[in-house]
Amino acid sequence: MKKKFTVLLAVFVLLLSFAACKGDKTDGKNDSNPDTSLLTNTSEGLLSGEYNVEIEIEDYGIIALTLDADNAPVSVTNFINLVKDGFYNGLTFHRVYAGFMIQGGDPKGNGTGGSERNIQGEFSINGIENNLSHTRGVISMARRGDPYYDSASSQFFIVHKDSTSLDGSYAAFGWVTSGIEIVDSICENTPVIDSNGSVLPKNQPVIKEIRVVE
Repeated sequence: MKKKFTVLLAVFVLLLSFAACKGDKTDGKNDSNPDTSLLTNTSEGLLSGEYNVEIEIEDYGIIALTLDADNAPVSVTNFINLVKDGFYNGLTFHRVYAGFMIQGGDPKGNGTGGSERNIQGEFSINGIENNLSHTRGVISMARRGDPYYDSASSQFFIVHKDSTSLDGSYAAFGWVTSGIEIVDSICENTPVIDSNGSVLPKNQPVIKEIRVVE
């Protein structure tokens, strides 16, 4: 009787083990985790056409932009996906360089952070044609310095004054359609602590929301 009970118990434990294994993922992936692979111009699901977005900045107002996915599909797709996820809401402009640009979109607020995914740099020195020039009001992707051409993630900048020297080495992907005076105001009123335009956390202009305008 004791032996029979032991055998039945062993079978029961085996069935429980089989049921547990059956419920596990067998491909090593967790569907709840985001895709962290590099987004490139050969990836599926890239956007095309133009998209209108608004960046609402606390105490300043709204900067409206048009994004050009025909010219920079990787950068626009990444940016729109982050916007729809609410990624940028509550983040800041951590770098304000008058006469050059304002930079934001870093969850760490110090220039070292990003989202969980990097994207391919859409510019000529990375082998990709990009016809947008870094003139006043253009939005472009920030990245690490050379040679990290595919290091852009969530950080972006809006050009304050023409900076065409960036053409060919940074991925411009849209332009301001209204609210460029807000960029001027941020540059004029934000105190910086060094020649690189670094802004203390307490003084960083806050992105209340970025939204897609249908």
